Amino acid sequence: MQAIPEELTHLLRTNVPAHVSLTEADGSLVTHVMWVDYDGEHILTSSPTESYKSRALRQRPNVAVSVIDPADPWRRLSISGRVAEIREDVGLAFINELSRRYVGAPYPRTAPREIFVITPDKVRAFMGRR
Repeated sequence: MQAIPEELTHLLRTNVPAHVSLTEADGSLVTHVMWVDYDGEHILTSSPTESYKSRALRQRPNVAVSVIDPADPWRRLSISGRVAEIREDVGLAFINELSRRYVGAPYPRTAPREIFVITPDKVRAFMGRR
């Protein structure tokens, strides 16, 4: 596992949407804009249980995550990794926390959700214009 530079971790802990890419069954790539969090070791994201993303990540756990600093698009992270764990979002606590951060209100849907725990294998950090 590769560490994410501390000076860029705020990009994963604020309301900056991330681009999460995964592999389709036919080998092609698809990218989703998703809310993310960072626990100091793993990137966390969420999707409804039994959704297309949930099924795809179970079958093909390799992912790429990118996030760009809105104040300086040259400050960014590009991370390759894999889904190491899938957890139940008990009481929708995780998605509600993310929703409050990203939109300022609890998440409006009540369907069961899962949390995807992504282990970064390769981190490319770009610190901005020099």
